[in-house]
Amino acid sequence: MNNEMTFEQAMQRLEEIVNQLETGKCPLNESMTLFDEGTKLVAFCSDTLKTAEQKILQLTQTGIEE
Repeated sequence: MNNEMTFEQAMQRLEEIVNQLETGKCPLNESMTLFDEGTKLVAFCSDTLKTAEQKILQLTQTGIEE
């Protein structure tokens, strides 16, 4: 996975992977490779969302304290 991938690009690629896997037409080896890539993309997206949530909480708490 490209470390400079945006959240939106990761979600789009993840959707492509899911669509490919759902067809059931990929050979086992390719399915495993896609699954591995997908799990890495899910982790990346999850981390990105957690970071955004923490930033929002920090900003809203700062605004409340002022």
